[in-house]
Amino acid sequence: MVFNDTKVVPARLHFQRESGAHIEVFCLEPVHPVEYNLSFAATDSCSWKCVIGNAKRWKEDILLLYNPDNRDDIRAMDLRAKLEQRDGQTGIVTFSWSDGSPFSSVLERCGTIPIPPYLNRDSEAIDTERYQTLYARIRGSVAAPTAGLHFTQNVLDAVAEKGIGIRRVCLHVGAGTFLPVKSSLISGHPMHREPFSVSLDLLRELSRGEKTVTAVGTTSVRTLESLYYAGAEYLETGAVSDVAQWAPYEKDYPYSTKEALEGLVRYLEHNGLQELKIGTRIIIVPGFPFRIVDRMVTNFHQPESTLILLVSAFVGGDWRTIYDYALSHGFRFLSYGDSSLLERRG
Repeated sequence: MVFNDTKVVPARLHFQRESGAHIEVFCLEPVHPVEYNLSFAATDSCSWKCVIGNAKRWKEDILLLYNPDNRDDIRAMDLRAKLEQRDGQTGIVTFSWSDGSPFSSVLERCGTIPIPPYLNRDSEAIDTERYQTLYARIRGSVAAPTAGLHFTQNVLDAVAEKGIGIRRVCLHVGAGTFLPVKSSLISGHPMHREPFSVSLDLLRELSRGEKTVTAVGTTSVRTLESLYYAGAEYLETGAVSDVAQWAPYEKDYPYSTKEALEGLVRYLEHNGLQELKIGTRIIIVPGFPFRIVDRMVTNFHQPESTLILLVSAFVGGDWRTIYDYALSHGFRFLSYGDSSLLERRG
């Protein structure tokens, strides 16, 4: 079983203009420093790509963090936000603070967990614990890989006792996971880049193709299935790069799954690397040729989402039968809902 051990960060911050207008800033991904670990370790300033609520009200001024309880630790931090550039509802924001804390600590003290908008409520204290998998390890996501919320320590122990190997990948889930498909054709739906990492040891194991692979969550599926295209492109060009949205559909690579994965193994070994770190925009829709994942644990998703398309692709188009059963038996949907174990067809 392959789990995504990304950790959700309290990435939603609230600032206030001198006029009193509130500006919500939702951190998406670091810009400077561009590496997550370096950005979280910054002790005085860093820049992030953000979604900005009430963006039209933010002009040239530098904003102070909204501190309605007048907390001394927040006031001493003196956290400020400067809008460097804006593109519609997104923009580049530079944060600065003066108490020498790492930015990870700044977010922990000042931010809130960005729970899914379809819950129609504000974040609560319990979400800090509940909206996080037990095995979350590497900070960077703005949404939880919620299929993993079902796994308690007892369940994980039971899995291990049955001789099932537990492996980890890391894909940082972006805000794009919340975006519905609004275009009449799926070709009009953009997928945002999400960074991921896979260890050399796991790549070696996958390349042998000896074991059934069960991915926990759609994020683990997208990570694992992206590996073939990263490896095939490396064999074609000699370069390892991000996986494009339409890579699975625009080109027929002449390489087997084993060849592509072994290519990535050679690349890492040659460069003395212990893990592959790239990004993916891959979209999985009906007709997608699954190469690595055999089974998937996943929750029940909302209509008009890319996740429904992924499920449909995985079960050979017969997703309605599964969802009709869930609806008729009172299953709960979405992030805090029930889960399913699906086998690949086709």
